[in-house]
Amino acid sequence: MAITTAIIGLGIMGRRMLEHMQLHDGFAPAYLWDPDDGSCRLAAEVAPDSEIMASADVAIEAADLVYLACPPMPRKAFALAAAHAGKAVFLEKPLGVDVDESEDLVRRLAGAGVPVAVNFTQAAGAALTGISAAAQSGEMGDIVGADIVVTYANWPREWQKAADWLRFRAEGGMTREVISHFLFFSERILGPLALVRAQPSYPDDSKLCETHMLARLEAADGRPVTVMASVGGAQPDRQELTIKGTKTSRRVSDFYRDAVSDGGAFSAVAAEPGDPRAASLKAQLDDLALLVNGQPNRLATPEEALRVQKLVEAMLAGH
Repeated sequence: MAITTAIIGLGIMGRRMLEHMQLHDGFAPAYLWDPDDGSCRLAAEVAPDSEIMASADVAIEAADLVYLACPPMPRKAFALAAAHAGKAVFLEKPLGVDVDESEDLVRRLAGAGVPVAVNFTQAAGAALTGISAAAQSGEMGDIVGADIVVTYANWPREWQKAADWLRFRAEGGMTREVISHFLFFSERILGPLALVRAQPSYPDDSKLCETHMLARLEAADGRPVTVMASVGGAQPDRQELTIKGTKTSRRVSDFYRDAVSDGGAFSAVAAEPGDPRAASLKAQLDDLALLVNGQPNRLATPEEALRVQKLVEAMLAGH
């Protein structure tokens, strides 16, 4: 049977998940809520058979699974309300922006004993699955580190501008929203990372988020992960993670495109699906169904998300 789902937060991410849950046989996104009437109207256009509920609590109570696509700060209260009601919980990342609050959240979710995962979108995707297998088999040789490069002409990007909180230092910024994905990916390959140093740059307006980030992180054995990120200039978006091996290296571009190099130009590992984002979301939802049904899955755990959050917040603080 399809898993009856409530979606809390109907901005771009909530509506995107709503669209793809409707296409998946395993989910019935029946109950929706957002405090913004405009977002509710847009969601109703995407899913006219779903019901806009009077409150988040009512939506949570009606569902078996609660997907939280709201901004980070209110997410903890909704997650705990869902967990205490015995519902499975799927949270957007970042887990939060206050480390102490997130540590408490992770402890309390574990105590509730419900299925919980965090939506790092590459977790069940073909790129992470394939690179993990290649690294473990020795096909890549020794893994010597990773490079993360992220550049944008503007932040937020055009399609994100409706989520105005993304431009503010309190909850937004590319380090939380984008670099976090690649830190999660890197930890899946290299193991837990520690921050060595970080140099963020901020605008004169102290309310606005970072415009540049330079950082070095290291795995337990000293293998480095370098981060270079910037906003500004006429350029296309660039979002790349390179996992470097002594025989071959693998580069993931735009979250989904996996390419390999043995020292020459990078070339695609496999033919690209017609809609890479749709393929990645379907893989996430396949594993989400496994999670809800108590089966092994590849989704990010709250503990993994907390580790990434700690790295991100330390980077933003310039530690």
